[in-house]
Amino acid sequence: MDQAEPSSPSRAGTLTLLGGTLAFDFANTSSGRGWPSHREHLLAAEDVADWAEHVKLLSPADAAWLRGALKSDPALADLLLRRALDTREDIHAVCVEIADGRPPPPLRLDRLARAHAANLAHARLVDENGRYVWSWEPRQWPVEALLGPIVLSALATLTQGNLARLKRCRNEKCGWVFFDTTKNRSRRWCEMEVCGNRAKQKRFAARAR
Repeated sequence: MDQAEPSSPSRAGTLTLLGGTLAFDFANTSSGRGWPSHREHLLAAEDVADWAEHVKLLSPADAAWLRGALKSDPALADLLLRRALDTREDIHAVCVEIADGRPPPPLRLDRLARAHAANLAHARLVDENGRYVWSWEPRQWPVEALLGPIVLSALATLTQGNLARLKRCRNEKCGWVFFDTTKNRSRRWCEMEVCGNRAKQKRFAARAR
């Protein structure tokens, strides 16, 4: 799990993508929620644009255009960041409850459903390799073009995915969520090399004491 101190520059454009879905990777742009070690990577609207380019949700040209638009239009920047954070926290909250074997909060589900409807109002169906997909014009509807595919990814997982494979990293100070694709559903950590090794070191230290 990539980490950056709260006061450090955002690493939204370089975060490791290990959630297994677009929505889960977006939920993982923050870690350690509720802990002093909390790390936030969406500190400004430009960070959302950086992340969108990183996951290829925006082309480099469209991402560059959006950064310019955000700088020249503070209202657009405020709207994008606010809606992005609201959407992210709704997705994360729903995922955590399901991963822990509890029903997700109805309010969060309703918010995602309403966001999906609002985003689709600015989308159109286009042919992509013989099938039709929802598409947004980022230079006409930048907020919806960014958040529309993310919400669609979340709802597709909720309505069509095997939710028994939706998990949260066992490191309680991490909080990253992921879709477990291992054959026997044995994945426990966001990254074995990071959170898994930290758990091992903690166990070793406890035994030594």
